[in-house]
Amino acid sequence: MNLGTLTSIFSNDLAIDLGTANTLVYVKGQGIVLSEPSIVAIDRRNGQVQAVGWEAKKMLGRTPGNIVAIQPLKDGVIADFDITEKMLSYFIHRAHNRKMFVRPRIVISVPSGITQVEKRAVKDSAYRAKAAQVFLVEEAMSAAIGAGLPITEPSGNMVVDIGGGTTDIAVISLAGIVYSHTLRVAGNEMDQAIIQYIKSKYNLLIGERTAEEIKVTIGSAYQLEEPRSMEIKGRNLMHGKPMTLVISDEEVREAISQPVEAIVNAIMVTLERTPPELSADFVDKGFVLTGGGSMLLNLDKRLREETGVPVTVADDPLTSVVRGTGAMLADFDLLRKVSID
Repeated sequence: MNLGTLTSIFSNDLAIDLGTANTLVYVKGQGIVLSEPSIVAIDRRNGQVQAVGWEAKKMLGRTPGNIVAIQPLKDGVIADFDITEKMLSYFIHRAHNRKMFVRPRIVISVPSGITQVEKRAVKDSAYRAKAAQVFLVEEAMSAAIGAGLPITEPSGNMVVDIGGGTTDIAVISLAGIVYSHTLRVAGNEMDQAIIQYIKSKYNLLIGERTAEEIKVTIGSAYQLEEPRSMEIKGRNLMHGKPMTLVISDEEVREAISQPVEAIVNAIMVTLERTPPELSADFVDKGFVLTGGGSMLLNLDKRLREETGVPVTVADDPLTSVVRGTGAMLADFDLLRKVSID
């Protein structure tokens, strides 16, 4: 079937950024219609979905014994096939105002290092969620398009997409990926590092939501001009009582130093392995950061200092991937070139 003949005036086509932390949905002709956490609350007794997205996130750490809040994607790939299918069905119906008989074509962005088995799992989940056709595109490629990089030109374009579960790094030229690297270290790893640091230093147990709030509010990759601090609440592991303490930006920087260092090292390796003709392009234009993790304070400053090349944070980095994926709904020639089997 010819892809070009499938377009219709009342298009149902969707682009999905299926992320470990958040799922974003783009509808052709409307833009981004949905941005919600990739979390599903399930009743263990009957397997019924109780809540999805924001409603399910509010339940994290606060559910009764029979209800469990699950993140069905781990490190950018499907860890729970059935729950992912239920989550996708919910988001697809939400995007189409719960029209039950819509069978959209869907373009889904996936991490560059995804295996054949993982690709099949993503496609199968989308088909079971009533998709008519499914195309997969590498996240880094989508991020580059969403960030406005001239990916079809014969020059080196480098993008670093730091999401919740993975950091995708790619060098792109002539609409193809010359070199790519997926690191299963990103925002979630930083959250876990903060939890462990506070637990070992203060005997205080905090939840994932608190850890994420700490990272977003005072987390940084490089010393801040003005010190910041934040009051946090948790449970003391010695006597089991609730406890409040104040944590500084310096402590948070120390807590997340390992995951940040891993991302910096992966970028350095990419620069070293890029063909010299393309790496010469980076001297002037450098590379672009996208994804929620790129919003970590002073990360761009740290990378500029370590790599010696310009570093830019994309406009609205949280939506770069889904906007890039969405752009392909209107350009099937480009989709043919960049989709993966």
